[in-house]
Amino acid sequence: MDTTQLLKGVLDAAVLAVISQEDGYGYDVVRRLRAAGLDHVGDASVYGTLRRLFSAGSLSTYVVASDGGPNRKYYAITPQGHEVLAAQRLDWAAFSRSLSSLLNGVDRPKTLADTELQFDPIPATDHSANPSLTGATK
Repeated sequence: MDTTQLLKGVLDAAVLAVISQEDGYGYDVVRRLRAAGLDHVGDASVYGTLRRLFSAGSLSTYVVASDGGPNRKYYAITPQGHEVLAAQRLDWAAFSRSLSSLLNGVDRPKTLADTELQFDPIPATDHSANPSLTGATK
């Protein structure tokens, strides 16, 4: 299966998840995504995602001097980014459950909204053995 299109839809969540674990610079984020199994993630896609998430307020940046070359721009997740990531985790969990059920041929579990609540009536109890419960008197 070509995962390129799938990856485009979840790259924001993947990048936020990686950075929520530890701040990182662009290539470091790419490397960590690939180490997590997203082998086909493109450098340009990740750099574009980092810029977009920064512009949206989900990430902040700071610069760290590098001994062996130019300064590196590190990305850190913001409180807003944590909120976005939490929402994306919930969305992903619901989506993956639905798709897994579909792919495995399992019917979607019924929800309360799908069914009407039906209560069985409580069966009448025979109190004839105990006259005090039937209101009978001696």
